[in-house]
Amino acid sequence: MAEIGIGIVGGGYMGKAHAVAMSAVGAVFDTKLRPRLEMVCASSTPSAERYRAAFGFARATSDWRSLVTDPAIEAIVIASPQETHRAIAEASFALGKPVFCEKPLGASLEDSRAMVAAAEAAGVANMTGFNYIRTPASQFARQLIAEGAIGNVTWFRGEHTEDFLADPETPASWRTQGDANGTMGDLAPHMINASLALLGPIDRLIAEVETVHEARPGGTVTNDDHGQMMCRFARGTMGQLYFSRISTGRKMGYAYEVTGTKGAVRFDQEDQNALWLYRSEGPEAKRGFTKILTGPAHPDYAPFCQGPGHGTGYQDQIIIEARDFLQAIETGQPVWPTFRDGMEVNRVIAAAMASSADKTWKEISDF
Repeated sequence: MAEIGIGIVGGGYMGKAHAVAMSAVGAVFDTKLRPRLEMVCASSTPSAERYRAAFGFARATSDWRSLVTDPAIEAIVIASPQETHRAIAEASFALGKPVFCEKPLGASLEDSRAMVAAAEAAGVANMTGFNYIRTPASQFARQLIAEGAIGNVTWFRGEHTEDFLADPETPASWRTQGDANGTMGDLAPHMINASLALLGPIDRLIAEVETVHEARPGGTVTNDDHGQMMCRFARGTMGQLYFSRISTGRKMGYAYEVTGTKGAVRFDQEDQNALWLYRSEGPEAKRGFTKILTGPAHPDYAPFCQGPGHGTGYQDQIIIEARDFLQAIETGQPVWPTFRDGMEVNRVIAAAMASSADKTWKEISDF
C-alpha cells in the first residue's frame, strides 16, 4: 500500500461527500493507494478551517492555487462551482496532477473542450463525477442491456426530476441565476450521462427548454426550470428525456425505462436498491416485471454489505467513484467517465439549448 495526498477544492455538499469517500475507500475496497486528506480549500479562511476540522484534513486554505501547487497534493478533487472548474483543472494538469471533477465538466462546452485538451496533453488520470449511474442496480442494468438480455433496444425514456423549486414563492437564489445553475446545467447532465452509458452516443435531437416561474421573491429568474428532448441514438433507438426542478412531489426522480425486443428494465433512484426486469418468455399469464433487490451478486455491492436487500446509499456511490479514480491513478489506464466522456454530455446540452432556441432538430456532430 502507498499513501496519496488528496486536495479537495470545495467543502460544501459535494466536498464533504468526497472527503468522506476518500476516508473510507481504502477500508471498503482495500485499495492499493490509500488517500491522505492533505488540504481542503473553501471560499473563505474561516470556512476552510471549519471544513478542515470537521473532515479531518491536515491543512486548509482559501486559495485554490495554493492547494494545486502544494507538493504534498498528489491528486485533486474539484467540488466547487462550475465556473471555477476549468482554471483549477488546467493548473492541476500543467503540474501533471490527476483530477477528478464534479459534473458538469465545464460551465460551457468551450470550457469542457479546453479541459479535455489539458487532460489529454498531461496524460494523467482524469474523471468526471456522475455518481448515480454507479449504483449496483444501474451497473447491473447496463450489463443486462450490453449482453442482450432484453434483445434489441427499441426505446429509451429517462428523467431527472426534483421539486426543490416547485413552489413559485421559493425565493430567488444562486440556483436561479446563470445557465450553469439551471435545470439543463444542474440536473440534465446526470440523465444524459445515464442514457449515454446505457445506450451509447446520441446522433440528433430536438428539445424544448422553459422557465416557468420567471420571477421569484427577491429577483428575476435567468435560467431554466425544465426541459424535454426527443432524440435518436447512434444505434438507431428512439429516446425521450425530461428534466425538471419544479416536478412537484419528486425528490430524486432519476429514473429510466429501456424497452427491447425480448424484455425491458426499469429503475427509479428513489428506490435505488431495486431494478425491475421483464422477460418475454414463458406463458403470457405468468409474465410480468420482476423486482430484483440488489445484493452481493450485483456490481460493487458486496464490499459494503453481505446481506441481499439490505441496500447501499448515496455516499456509497461516491466511494465507488473514489475507488475508480484511485484505480486510474494506480494503473495509468482511463476509467469511465473520463473528461472526454464528460464533454460528450456538454455537447448534448449545447445541442439541446440550440434546438430549443431554433425550434429545429440538431446533429450532435455539429457541436
